[in-house]
Amino acid sequence: MNNIRAITLDLDDTLWEIHPVIRRAEKRLYEWLAENFPRITEMHTPADLREIRAQVVIEFADRAHDLTFLRHTVLGRIGVAAGYGTDFIDDAFNVFDEVRNDVDIFPGVIPALEALGERFRLIAVTNGNANLEIIGIRHLFDDVVTAAMAGAAKPAAVVFDMAVRVGGASKQETLHVGDHPLYDVDGAREAGLRTAWVNRTASSWPDEFTAPDIEVAHVDELPELLGID
Repeated sequence: MNNIRAITLDLDDTLWEIHPVIRRAEKRLYEWLAENFPRITEMHTPADLREIRAQVVIEFADRAHDLTFLRHTVLGRIGVAAGYGTDFIDDAFNVFDEVRNDVDIFPGVIPALEALGERFRLIAVTNGNANLEIIGIRHLFDDVVTAAMAGAAKPAAVVFDMAVRVGGASKQETLHVGDHPLYDVDGAREAGLRTAWVNRTASSWPDEFTAPDIEVAHVDELPELLGID
């Protein structure tokens, strides 16, 4: 790890837990639709909306990496089907997005990012659509790379290649940090980066993948491992 110059970091489930956040955001959106566009919720249960989303993912497989596009498309479909058209889509998405970006950052993450940012270029790399400005941590990163920007989702190499370019270091000088054995660790390793697995749940490493270069339970362990006092 002595030659690391740039660090790319996954966001969801690495810096905060995402699944409860998405559940809250979808619940709030459904409530908002019931209040403002009741024919939609009369026609569709939450389970129905998940099924429509699954159909949209299949239909637009070439854009399945763009989560904002998928959600907009679902909203458009249910709006047209209920006779409301599509003018409401932006307002509806903003209702979802406000809650989606109301995350509980894991303890120790912000001090760790501040410390790492003093020595390394930090690049956020995500398959999701978190808004770091709204969350309040955009200033801790030198740049952001999303699946929508790259045209593919992790573990595709193109995502990591873009992150390496904006990070300004070589692949072997770039450490990718993330929680997912496939999307983060194996994807980054296949792309030529060094890897750090954030294993918050003390899980066993999957046998089918090459082990990460380093393993931590929390992001706040990284500064010490990388020689930062």
